Parts: sequence; structure tokens; C-alpha cells
Amino acid sequence: MRQKTIKITYWIVTIIFGLGMLFSGISELVGSKQGNEVILQLGYPLYINTILGIAKILGVIAIWQTKFKTIKEWAYAGFTFDIVGAGASFALNGDGLLSTLSVLPFLVVLIISYVLWKKVNKFN
Repeated sequence: MRQKTIKITYWIVTIIFGLGMLFSGISELVGSKQGNEVILQLGYPLYINTILGIAKILGVIAIWQTKFKTIKEWAYAGFTFDIVGAGASFALNGDGLLSTLSVLPFLVVLIISYVLWKKVNKFN
């Protein structure tokens, strides 16, 4: 792939992932009835929504910015912990294989964004 193609693909994937996490973060802050039921069913207190919501919004800002590479790296790690933790929560709660694996598309898009970011950084 050419340098320009990698850069464009990186931004498309990263913007799509970021929008998904931004929507998720805002939803957690708003505290919808359905979202609250899921959190309670998993055995977490409702205030975890506030913590995750703020963290996701800050994480999106971190992966969309281009100046602070270490903060961006931490944001990618944080999103990885969040997504893997969600899958583990479903699995340990006995929600079945389908619920457990439902996080995989998010993890795949996150990994693609991260790998492309590393490739873009090699050009700079």
C-alpha cells in the first residue's frame, strides 16, 4: 500500500472507531434504561457508566489528536482493556458465546487503527 493510501485508510478507520466509542461514552453518561440494566445485570454499580463514559470521550480525543504519541498509546491500551473487559464480563456472567464474542468487531477495528497508526508514524 502506498503511503497516502495508508494514511487515508488510517483516518477513516480511526474516525469510525472514534465515533462508535464517542457514541458509547455519551450513552453511558446519559444512562439509558437499557444500558443501566446491562450494567446491573453484569453486577457493576451504575456509577461505572460515568467513569467509562468520561474515559471513552477522553480516549477518543486522545486517538484523534496527532501531537502526543504517548497519550495516544495509552488511549489505545485503555480501549483494549475496555473491550476485552466487556467480553470477559459477558463470559464470566454466563451470557453465552455469542455475547462474549460480540466485542470482537470492535477489537478488530481498534487493532486495525493501531497498526495503521504505527505505519503512518514510520513515514513521519
